Amino acid sequence: MNIFRLGLLFSFIWLTGCASMGIGSRSMDELTQHYTNQQSRFVNIDGLNIHYRDEGQGPVLVLLHGVASSLHTWDGWVEQLQPHYRIIRLDLPGHGLTGPDLARKRYDIGYMVKTLDTFLSRLNIEKAHLAGNSLGGYISWKYAVQHPQRVDKLILVDAAGYPQDMPFIMNLASLPVIGEMSQLMMPRFMVGNNIKAAYGDSDKVSSQLVRRYHDLTLRQGNRKALVQVFRTMKEQSRNPQLGDEVKQVKAPTLLMWGEEDNWVPLDVLAQFRRDLPVASVVTYEGVGHLPMEELPVQSARDAHIFLQTGQFFSMPVSMGN
Repeated sequence: MNIFRLGLLFSFIWLTGCASMGIGSRSMDELTQHYTNQQSRFVNIDGLNIHYRDEGQGPVLVLLHGVASSLHTWDGWVEQLQPHYRIIRLDLPGHGLTGPDLARKRYDIGYMVKTLDTFLSRLNIEKAHLAGNSLGGYISWKYAVQHPQRVDKLILVDAAGYPQDMPFIMNLASLPVIGEMSQLMMPRFMVGNNIKAAYGDSDKVSSQLVRRYHDLTLRQGNRKALVQVFRTMKEQSRNPQLGDEVKQVKAPTLLMWGEEDNWVPLDVLAQFRRDLPVASVVTYEGVGHLPMEELPVQSARDAHIFLQTGQFFSMPVSMGN
C-alpha cells in the first residue's frame, strides 16, 4: 500500500470521528485518575514533570520501559519483586503521564541518558540495578557505559542496540505525511494490532491492556513525541557503529529475550552475547518482545536469581573467550 492510499485510509478514519479512533487528547486529570496510585510521584527535571513510582524496600532496582509504552509494563515484576527491592520505574520523556519535553525536537540517546542521570541524582540514588526493555534497554546499556560507577547489575530485556530493520508500525509512522497524520489520530484498533504483533501469544492481549496503551498515547503531546522518537530511532538504527560501545559495559549483565520477538530479533541478542565481556542469557519459548508482560512471574523470578547471584543458574557465559 503506497503513501497516497494510506493517506486516504487515514483521512477516511478521521472523518468517521468515533472516539476509538483516537482523535483529540485525553485530559491529564482523567489520565491521572486512572493511571496513578498511592506510590505515584512527579518530579520536575529541567521543566519536564516526570511521573514515577517508588515501591518496596531493599537494594534499588530501576526499570525502564520500551517505546510507546509506560511504567505500567512492569506491574508484574513489581508485584513479584517489591518484597526484595526498592523498585523505581518512570514514564520516559514523550511517554505515559510524563508526556513530551516541549523544548525538544529530538529524543536522541544522549538526551535520554542525561535525563535518567539527573532523575536518579534528584532521588539521591548513587547506585542501582538497572533493567530495561527495548528502547529502555538501549538507554540502560548506554547509561551503564557512561556511568559505570552507578550501575550494579544490568538486565537487558529484548533491548535495542544494533543496526536492524524497524518494526513496520514504527517505520510507517516515521514517514513524512503519515507521521503528521498519526499526530492527529491514533485508532485503538491499530494500537491493539501493534501490541498483538509484539506478543508471542496474542490471546494474552486483553481489551484492558489495549485501552491503557491507547489512553496514554492520547495524553496531550505524546503522539507528536512518539513520531519524533520513531524518527530518531529509525535514524539511529541505520548507524553501523550503533553497538560499538557494548564492549565497554562493565556491569554483570543478564540478557532476557522472547524467542518469538519480531521487533528486536534473536540476531540482536546474538550480537549482545558476542560483544558483552561477561553475560548470562535466558530465552523464552513462545514469547515475544515483552517477556515482563507475557511471562511476568517467571521472568521476574529469573531476574531475581540473577540480581542475587550475579549469574543465571550456572556460571555466566564468557563472551570474551
